[in-house]
Amino acid sequence: MKFRLSDLTITFGILGIVVMMVIPLPTWMLDFLLIINLSVSLTILLVAMNTKEPLQFAIFPALLLVTTLFRLGLNVSSTRLILSKGEAGNVIHTFGDFVVGGNAVVGFIVFLILVIIQFIVITKGAERVAEVAARFTLDAMPGKQISIDADLNSGLITEKEARERRRTIEREADFYGAMDGASKFVKGDAIASIIIVIINVIGGFIIGMTMNDQGLDFAQVLQKYTLLSVGDGLVSQIPALLISTATGLVVTRAASDSNLSQDVMRQLLAYPKLLFIVAGMIVLLGVFTPIGPLTTLPIAALVAFGGYSIQRTNAVQEIKLQEQVAEEEQAEVRSPESVISLTHVDPIEFEFGYALIPLADTNQGGDLLDRVIMIRRQLALELGVVIPVIRIRDNIQLRPNEYVIKIKGSEVAKGELMLDHYLAMSPGIEDPNVVGLPTQEPAFGLPALWISEDMRETAEMSGYTVVDPPSVVATHLTEILKRHTHELVGRQETKQLIDSIRNQYPALIEEIIPSVYSVGDVQKVLVNLLREKISIRDLVTILETMADSSVYSKDHDLLTEYVRASLARQITNQYKVPGQPLTVITLSPSVEKQVLDHIQHTEQGAYLVLDPRISQSIYQSLNEQIQNMTTAGMTPVLLTAPNIRMHMRRLIEKVLPDFPVLSYNDLDPSVEVRSGGVVNL
Repeated sequence: MKFRLSDLTITFGILGIVVMMVIPLPTWMLDFLLIINLSVSLTILLVAMNTKEPLQFAIFPALLLVTTLFRLGLNVSSTRLILSKGEAGNVIHTFGDFVVGGNAVVGFIVFLILVIIQFIVITKGAERVAEVAARFTLDAMPGKQISIDADLNSGLITEKEARERRRTIEREADFYGAMDGASKFVKGDAIASIIIVIINVIGGFIIGMTMNDQGLDFAQVLQKYTLLSVGDGLVSQIPALLISTATGLVVTRAASDSNLSQDVMRQLLAYPKLLFIVAGMIVLLGVFTPIGPLTTLPIAALVAFGGYSIQRTNAVQEIKLQEQVAEEEQAEVRSPESVISLTHVDPIEFEFGYALIPLADTNQGGDLLDRVIMIRRQLALELGVVIPVIRIRDNIQLRPNEYVIKIKGSEVAKGELMLDHYLAMSPGIEDPNVVGLPTQEPAFGLPALWISEDMRETAEMSGYTVVDPPSVVATHLTEILKRHTHELVGRQETKQLIDSIRNQYPALIEEIIPSVYSVGDVQKVLVNLLREKISIRDLVTILETMADSSVYSKDHDLLTEYVRASLARQITNQYKVPGQPLTVITLSPSVEKQVLDHIQHTEQGAYLVLDPRISQSIYQSLNEQIQNMTTAGMTPVLLTAPNIRMHMRRLIEKVLPDFPVLSYNDLDPSVEVRSGGVVNL
């Protein structure tokens, strides 16, 4: 086993402290050791000031015990010399005579002040901070360990980095626990110093009067031993005060990128304007008090000059920073990589002309942003889909009152608004007294009028539906998003929906994904449902049905039909008016036969191939039935056989994209169905 020189030095140093308490030391050696004690204490204080985090000085608790033991050993040696020889070397004599001016009373008061500062102020505070830090560090350990495990599982850190972080947490707990106990050493050292000084004064006085100094009178003996005792107390308390200050700095030091000096300069002088206020207060203090301007003006001038210098330096640095940022931006624009950001397409965009800016400007009373939030919440409840963030911006290329809705960069709808008017829609009977600018309601294409504020009351009395411009936009945007929701659900969005129920239904997810279905398979079924505005909020039922149907087919269209059958109650409630039977349009047997006979099955799936004349005849007959039901005030719904529902839907959606097509399997068995018309060839 090899010993390094540093190991032997520390070992012999500790043994020397023990020997020093037993063997008397000559005065020259005591002077030498007292200066070493002062130097070590000052070094510890400076190191504590320059560490960036407490663990950089992890040896401090053990070092605190060693320095305390060393200082107490010096106290024992100095007490032995004072009481046995009436002297204790040049260092103690200098502190007792030169530092306090040879006045024992002044020296004793200075000593008491140092002890009070150390014991009550610094040591007490450091002890409390160390205790709280140790408790909080231990309480935070489980959370930190969980955070490390989460980062490791997600791949953000390596196994080596995880071990290093865990080791750091353990070291922090050990360090603050050790500091909590080591701070008691400083507290005990302060108490011991007072007792030692009292013992030296009383013992020295007794010995001086009875043994060593027979030629001195009472006052001389008291003066001599008091000065020596106070000098001994000061020469030990000053290093102790430095160590106590270092203790406070270490336990109160928060993690930072720089040391204490840099933090103080950066944070304390971060507001140079405040220095001018300080300078003004100091000037007023010298003018209106007996202190006099001769003392305060130089200090005020120095503080004001410091504030001016810092302010000027900050201004120069800010200009340089702006120039640097501008250069970086120009360099980024010139770089080929900057073009990549331009390829990004926002899922949903809402652009408007400059005259519609008040709609989105909250300072002008606009509430469009709040309405968009409510639209996203409404669609999440109705369709079970989280709509992406809608990009709202003005576009000077549009007409002033025009707005455009885009899905994935392509325009899907547009409209015009008149902010100082209201949109009035007739109940079916026109009132000639209601006058306005003819227009078309953008969401449903109904004829309407833009009326003024004065005409609003007249229109409402005539039964018109009167809507303000923000509501017109909100309704239009809501209907467009409902119509195109299926375009916004991709594999990533599907995975997020699956992950949202994974914790509650782990067995279901583990069984079908990815062993039975891929995320893409689930996405295609969800898209089929959303294309017909069927809510996918009950995702658990959808996945359960897909799991049960996997033994029959993996075809996405057939899976969609199975899922629709499982959602029969939901679909029925979506179209049924409470308290009334469900009135539907049905297909004649000849139409159903024509459709069934023209379904072609290929490897890519089943397709309906009808003669254009037959398709046109079906469109005309269906349109007549729809008009008849609409005139009667009923909502038209087409009801077909299950095996042709999907094909009829695809045939009709080209001309009637929002027209619902249901099969008998989509209806709840308890619902009453009434025929409202039949489609014939």
